[in-house]
Amino acid sequence: VQLQASGGGLVQAGGSLRLSCAASGSIHLLNAMTWYRQAPGKQRELVATITSSGSTNYADSVKGRFTISTDSAKNTVYLQMDSLKPEDTAVYSCNARGYTSLFRAFDLWGRGTLVTVSS
Repeated sequence: VQLQASGGGLVQAGGSLRLSCAASGSIHLLNAMTWYRQAPGKQRELVATITSSGSTNYADSVKGRFTISTDSAKNTVYLQMDSLKPEDTAVYSCNARGYTSLFRAFDLWGRGTLVTVSS
């Protein structure tokens, strides 16, 4: 199973970006997909997570501005980021937990994508 993230870039404050993270391989079940971010000099923090049942959870700092969603048919998770602020600047990484078609658990990280918000 592999994860491929995309969608980062440079945007002005107040703008929007959408990140994507696609899981590929012999996947039986994706239990949860989560976006994390790490800003320079700071610890990694959870941004948003979505479970297989559709439950979502967001960091307080992004509630009302970011939306996490999935396309189950494509095993892809999206992070729609609106009203971006300079403090959202970070490397965003996706994580996926689930089971392969052989019922082996996996906990994978995709390569990070840089989001830069200019003031």
